[in-house]
Amino acid sequence: MDNETFRGEPLAYGMQGHNCGYRHRKFWTWTHLHFPRANGFSSTFEALAYEMPWGRGFRRAVLWHEGQKYDFRHFSELRRDPRHLVWTMNCPNSKFALVHVEVRGRESLVHRLPYWKTDCSGQFEVANDSLAIARMALRLPRRAAEELTSDSGAVLEMAGTDS
Repeated sequence: MDNETFRGEPLAYGMQGHNCGYRHRKFWTWTHLHFPRANGFSSTFEALAYEMPWGRGFRRAVLWHEGQKYDFRHFSELRRDPRHLVWTMNCPNSKFALVHVEVRGRESLVHRLPYWKTDCSGQFEVANDSLAIARMALRLPRRAAEELTSDSGAVLEMAGTDS
């Protein structure tokens, strides 16, 4: 309308924090990883874990790599550490021998925010780093192992304990 144009560049590939959306949960962990690639394609990985009623748990992850989507309906958590904000997991899929993921919050830069419980009976802490460090090892059939790393292209959020 006024013939003005504004241009901008992204500051980084980190993201604004996200939460599971259910403040009544005992725990949740969520991550989104972005790996820019020299060939112009980016690889991304997203995972979410939280508890469900009757002692059940939800764990799901999705990888987009070289134009292909890989859905992981279950994964094994090797380490979940809310105090140090570290999440490590193995994801099985018939297209991969193994996908190993580790996401780490930056020690002194983790945000710890109080969230109110849905019934307002108190608060609980949510830890978040929107520029976390990530490493993902891909073991593809009939190909050499591949490792993707990012020093600031990940977000990691944790609340509560799963014990």
